[in-house]
Amino acid sequence: MTDRRALTILFADVSGSTRLFETRGDVEARRLVGAVLVALAEVAARHGGHVVKTIGDEIMCTFPGPLHGLLAATDMQRRIKTDPAFQRDNLAIRVGLHHGEALLENGDVFGDAVNTAARMADKTLARRDQIVTTASTVAGISDTAGLRVRSLGSVRVLGKVAPIEIVDVLWQEDVADVTTVQRVVPGAAPVQGARLLLRMRSQVFEVDEGASFSIGRDPASSLIVETEWVSRHHALIEWKRGYFMLADRSTNGTWLRIGDDDELLVHRDETHLRRSGTISLGQAHQSGDAGLVYFQCVDAPGLA
Repeated sequence: MTDRRALTILFADVSGSTRLFETRGDVEARRLVGAVLVALAEVAARHGGHVVKTIGDEIMCTFPGPLHGLLAATDMQRRIKTDPAFQRDNLAIRVGLHHGEALLENGDVFGDAVNTAARMADKTLARRDQIVTTASTVAGISDTAGLRVRSLGSVRVLGKVAPIEIVDVLWQEDVADVTTVQRVVPGAAPVQGARLLLRMRSQVFEVDEGASFSIGRDPASSLIVETEWVSRHHALIEWKRGYFMLADRSTNGTWLRIGDDDELLVHRDETHLRRSGTISLGQAHQSGDAGLVYFQCVDAPGLA
């Protein structure tokens, strides 16, 4: 039987599971990941949620309304962060959710709302310990709910004609290190066309066509990275020949990984950024490296 209704769709993904399988072995890693998913299901149930399915190290749930899903998301993060067994193995989760009309069929959920929610939980948008949702999902939530959010700008979602606004749900007690999106533009008005989203830890930047973005130890850099293996003027990103180009100007080089491809060393040379991936400054990618720069190309044919 097919039914259509407005639901809040939530995806939660276990972060750090790949390294866990490498260090703890398949059996123990699977047990720990399973324990995380059970804990998340318990939290969802307390907030009126229904577990649709688990897919590997990810859980998909539905909730009757946005507030149910948002409160469940914050409690999920707190549950994982306060469990010594999970923290001993450096496990964390990233959560994405969206409220909209969905199609229920044979115990599963389909439709635009599901695709949008899955996009919010994607690792190119949500980081470990983070909750990302659409601005429309939190629009009707009263201030009395005690939820705090900050804008992350806008992103493209498959099937959507226009970009949608997204927000970061601040669930931590200490949010002093959380920043809002900084738009890097050549003028006051944003340029319509290709954009590049960059994220390092809590810092998020949006670079438009015509802008340049510098990375390095120099205080004048767009992104300041104060690490000994990063040069003062390490790298520059500019829009050239229909692409965002990464030019390395450093002593130690820059490593680039696009999607699941092998990493590429760029040293005193330049290459174009495609789709999404990570940039490692001054050294090759390390497992669980918190110093990576995540990037995503959006709004231009062939870039996303």
